[in-house]
Amino acid sequence: TTEIYTLSLHDALPILLGMISTQKKIAPVAAILLLASIIGFFNYQIMLDFYAEQFVFPKSIRSADYAVITTRDDTFKTSDGVILGADIHKPVGLDKAPTILIRIPFNNTLRNRLRSDIIGRFWAKRGYAVVVQGTRGRYRSNGEFYPAIYEAQDGREALEWLQKQSWFNGQLAMWGGSAFGHTQWAVSGLEGLSPDVHAIQIVSTDYYSTFHPGGAFALESALYWALISPPDADRSTSIEEIKAGANGWPLIEADNRGLQNVKFFDDWVSHQNRDDYWLQIDGINRAQNIDAPILLFAGWFDPFLPTMLRDFKTLISENNNEKAQESRLIIGPYGHAREIEIGGVDVNETYRIASLEPVLRWFDHWLADDPQGASAGPKVKIYVMGENIWRNENEWPLARTVYTPYYLSTSGTLSLSPAAEEMHVFEYSYDPNNPVLTNGGAMLGPRSGMEQQTPPENRSDILWFQSDVLDADMEVTGPISAILHIETDRTNTDFTVKLVDVFADGRAYNITDGIIRQNYNPGIPTEITIELSATSYLFKKGHRIRVDVSSSNFPRFDRNSNTGQNPAYEMNPIVAHQKLFVSQNHRSQIIFPVIPR
Repeated sequence: TTEIYTLSLHDALPILLGMISTQKKIAPVAAILLLASIIGFFNYQIMLDFYAEQFVFPKSIRSADYAVITTRDDTFKTSDGVILGADIHKPVGLDKAPTILIRIPFNNTLRNRLRSDIIGRFWAKRGYAVVVQGTRGRYRSNGEFYPAIYEAQDGREALEWLQKQSWFNGQLAMWGGSAFGHTQWAVSGLEGLSPDVHAIQIVSTDYYSTFHPGGAFALESALYWALISPPDADRSTSIEEIKAGANGWPLIEADNRGLQNVKFFDDWVSHQNRDDYWLQIDGINRAQNIDAPILLFAGWFDPFLPTMLRDFKTLISENNNEKAQESRLIIGPYGHAREIEIGGVDVNETYRIASLEPVLRWFDHWLADDPQGASAGPKVKIYVMGENIWRNENEWPLARTVYTPYYLSTSGTLSLSPAAEEMHVFEYSYDPNNPVLTNGGAMLGPRSGMEQQTPPENRSDILWFQSDVLDADMEVTGPISAILHIETDRTNTDFTVKLVDVFADGRAYNITDGIIRQNYNPGIPTEITIELSATSYLFKKGHRIRVDVSSSNFPRFDRNSNTGQNPAYEMNPIVAHQKLFVSQNHRSQIIFPVIPR
């Protein structure tokens, strides 16, 4: 039952070099495997199992009990004639087993087979049957590739197919992140079919709000996805392609400028309201209706975080199912499936390992006959950036939070006291053809995360407010909002807020940000509220807190043309003249969730 594979040097080199680049500590093992590939033959399965046991999963995970047989010829035909193919890893000696279903939207490459086989075989050796099935147009499945649209239909039929398999014991878990995390939400709450337990990473029930945050469009995230997943096959992209796509008008042709026309990008741009298109993807009240517990794994610099936090709140406080209320939340120092630096420092928190580590215990807790005391883990586990520690919590947001307003002052400072009675008006002009450029943030792609910021005084279209030097550490953990009193001379425009940590040596790093796009009555003062993405960050003694106010953060968000016309097709943007009011009666402020220490 052992499969023997011959890997050419051409195939082996990029895989093994990739292993070395992502985990330096396995370089000796990679070198040995590379030598084996040069010599000729090596046992593919033994290599995968050794790698998983030594480097992917922690030693605290329970030991393996089974040999594994892997097959790659399991397919079924959907009701509309699409063939979906799957790899199946089964524990030898078990006639029936609980099953883990993974539906992946990736190419059928050696690299992807290696990754899925490593994970699938690891779980199969511990008593689970593991099904890795390609979604439409990807892996070994045919049909049209289009993210998220077909997953409710195909997922239901995949579950019906699974029920008929002789080795399936009726207990089902699902695992996956991003697009293949969405395949889980798409089949949640199906009567008689839905999984018993989920582990969902870096994705939510709300694609619409993720791609249209605050009414703007998450341009870099959407464009990055379109460039790496065009219809034919996944590919790599570059910063140059992203810039080429983003820089230009109209917005809807950004994919064409970067690579080629990608239908789902055009649809995401043009469906600016929560209409039937988004209903196909997001469904209705999935987090409220699901009848199974979920382990949610998120990142502080992932664009899905705000909507994942709303899902978690719904699971705990609005879902009436007792098992769903037992869901768990982990938030780490990550972008979208990638590590970040914190204040220019590599904190050595590997995403792949951290996201896999709790999953087996989570599944064992709910499904295994002999879980060996596997627990569900803490209700909430967060990574406090700046302090750079993991911490267990009981809820989200934290019950001990002290919501503390810091007021924007007439002198350009941040203060615990409101401004004096006198009115002060800060003014700037926002030119869509000369936007404030993105430097870090919560995006898909390699430019996400915490980056050193350029001095705001270099631009006249950024208003910045800075606190005094902190005389003690200050922890900010939870949702953050900014209340601004503004005025514009345009009927539709944007306002942005960025939270920045200014180090004692003058270096400055972005912590979180937000945007709002809406209609205005020109010349009429208006109070607006901008929701920033939640964070957990320790501003250290000797640092300063800075808040930047502007009207663009491009290409994290698309540029508002200020014309009030359809942003997807606008070709002739105009300048907006913006005002920010600060006074006793116009208390522009940012509200921090301060955690007493």
